[in-house]
Amino acid sequence: MTRQSTKHAGDTGSVTLELTVLAPAVLVLLGLVIVAGRVEIAHQALDHAAQTAARAASLARDPATAQTQARQAANAELAAGDLHCAGTRVTVNTTGFAVPVGRPAQVTVTLSCTVALASLAVPGIPGSRVETASATSPLDTYRART
Repeated sequence: MTRQSTKHAGDTGSVTLELTVLAPAVLVLLGLVIVAGRVEIAHQALDHAAQTAARAASLARDPATAQTQARQAANAELAAGDLHCAGTRVTVNTTGFAVPVGRPAQVTVTLSCTVALASLAVPGIPGSRVETASATSPLDTYRART
C-alpha cells in the first residue's frame, strides 16, 4: 500500500494569491519611481535653462534687453530640453543694472514650470507639480550700464 504525502495540499493556489496581492503594490512602486524621475529631470532642465537665461541677461547692456534675452534663452533651452510645462513663468531681476560701474552687480533669473503628472495615474499623486529654479550671473564690473 502506497501512502501519498499531503504535506503541500493546503498550498494550492497560493502563488496566484501572492501575485494578486503583490502586483498592485509593485505597480504603485514603479509609478512612484517614474514620478520621481520625471520631477528630477524637469528640475535639472529648469536649472540649466535658468543658468543659460541668467548668462544671456548678464551680457545685455540695459535692463529691457536683459529681460528679453533672458526670456528668449529660457524658452529656447526649455524647448531644446524637451520639457513640456503646463505653464512657465520667467522672472528676471535686473536691479543690478542700477549699480554704479566699478561696483559688483548681478542678474538673477527665476524659472517656474508646472510639470504634469496626471498622465501617470498613480493613486495619491497630484495632477501637477510646480518646479522652480533660480540662477545668478554677475554683470561685468567695468562695462557701462544703462
